[in-house]
Order: sequence, then C-alpha cells, then structure tokens
Amino acid sequence: MASDFVLIILAGYLIGAIPFGLIIGKLVRGIDVREYGSGNIGFTNVLRNVGPGAGIATLILDIGKGAFPAWLGGAIIGGDDMAIAQVVAAMAAVIGHNWSIYLKFKGGKGVDTSVGGLIAMSPLIGLACMAIGITVIFTTRYVSVGSMSGSFSSIPILAPLVIMGKQPVEYLLYGVVATILIVFRHRDNIANLRAGTERKLGQKGEKR
Repeated sequence: MASDFVLIILAGYLIGAIPFGLIIGKLVRGIDVREYGSGNIGFTNVLRNVGPGAGIATLILDIGKGAFPAWLGGAIIGGDDMAIAQVVAAMAAVIGHNWSIYLKFKGGKGVDTSVGGLIAMSPLIGLACMAIGITVIFTTRYVSVGSMSGSFSSIPILAPLVIMGKQPVEYLLYGVVATILIVFRHRDNIANLRAGTERKLGQKGEKR
C-alpha cells in the first residue's frame, strides 16, 4: 500500500509538472510565454500572448493534468482509502504545476490543475466552483479575482456536505489547501489589485 501511494504521488507530480502552456506557446508562435506579460505558463498569459485557441488548449490540458492523477490515484488505491488517494495524487499534480521539475522548480499558479482534481473527485462540485470563478471573471474582468473566488467557493460548498456525510472530509481538506496555495501564488496579483495596476481580461501582455 505504501508503495502504491509513492507511485501515485510521483506520477501526479510528474504529470502536473508538464508545462503545457510553455509547450503550446513555442509550438504555435515560437515564443516563450515566460518572457511576456505576467511570465506565467497558465491559461491567462497564453490567451493574452499566443491566442484564444492556444489559451483554451492550455486550459483543457491543465485541467486534465489535475483530473487524471486524481482518477488514477482512486483507481490504484480504491476501497476505504480512495478519497485520500485522490487528494494526495491531485495535490501532487498541483505542486508539480506550481514548482515544475522541468522548469527548475518554477511554474504556474495551480488554478486549473486544482479544479481539475476537484472535478475528478466530485464533478458537480468542481464544475460549480469553475462556474463561480468564470462568473466572477466576467463580472469583474479580473482573472485573478475569479480564480481565487472560484477556489475559495469550494470551502463553503463542501463544508455542509461533509457535515451531512455526503462528501468525504478529505475533499474539504483539498479545497482548503488548494485555496491557500492559489492565494499564495497570486500574491503579486493581490499587490497589483491594491495598486490598481492589475491587467483586466482582454488586455495584451508586453514583452518582459
């Protein structure tokens, strides 16, 4: 059993660490997205600097690299430990995305990978959080605000369901830890929001 957990943690990390945004930027436009805009390898920076198609592809792949490890962890471990296996594998993927071994332990902010993990664990809750995030993005025009709001929404959604025994407590712990990591990775965006310099949706990035 211990070896199985080591396997899913390693697999989750290595899958999560794949920098799809960077790869797509180089394939589509021959650019390193880390040299443009925020320097991030995620959906928003790819959308701004490579294009809508590339941004959507990055979004789907980053969600997938959170969802697949969560599914794989549950499939390998199963039984009474399935929920914790899903959480451990998904969190490993998020850590891989944020601190990728392929990028000298640098990376993205983990939003799409985090929601992918939650979608694999509980599809309706994951999609609800994603819908909240998208709504906030289009209301405020700030992707960072929507990203943090969507992640945080997992906590009030999951908490009562855990209390009622409808969802495992491990999923709530995942929501809490993922939200903390996402807010931490958005600390520069928070500073920009306070200073009034945060880019809104639709604004182009500039070469760094």
